[in-house]
Amino acid sequence: MLYFAYGSNMDPQQMRRRCPGYRFVGIAMLADHKLAFSRRSPRRRCGVADVIPSPGDEVWGVLYHIISRREVLALDKAEGFKMGRKRVNGYDRERRKVWSPCSPHKPLTASLYIARQHLNPPPPSEHYLRLMLSGATHWRLPTKYQLLLQSIK
Repeated sequence: MLYFAYGSNMDPQQMRRRCPGYRFVGIAMLADHKLAFSRRSPRRRCGVADVIPSPGDEVWGVLYHIISRREVLALDKAEGFKMGRKRVNGYDRERRKVWSPCSPHKPLTASLYIARQHLNPPPPSEHYLRLMLSGATHWRLPTKYQLLLQSIK
């Protein structure tokens, strides 16, 4: 599975714990969406990342290749997603086109998790934001986007 991570899963250490066999493919951008924190994580007790449609905006993230079916299921579990379960999922796994410097003239189709939004979720914690920024720095997302992440309170 080609997976587009835009939240805390950009952090390589967190991804190694969740999917030890992942392979880094490159950075990528989801067009016409913006980063939001529209869901409260019961485990983290803070707002967690989501992407919502927003014409002209973009969300940067990391493309990983997840090879093992077992690791895809582990990632699904971490994201609160189970195939066929409609009402209880925290996130839904969907496929979207993303743009990567690896393939500048043709979009790639990647899986990503879209949150089932909550009313009035809390903001993200400092720890959660540090994971996002750690990944953005490690994988060298565009400086402008790293500055955007740093500005989130």
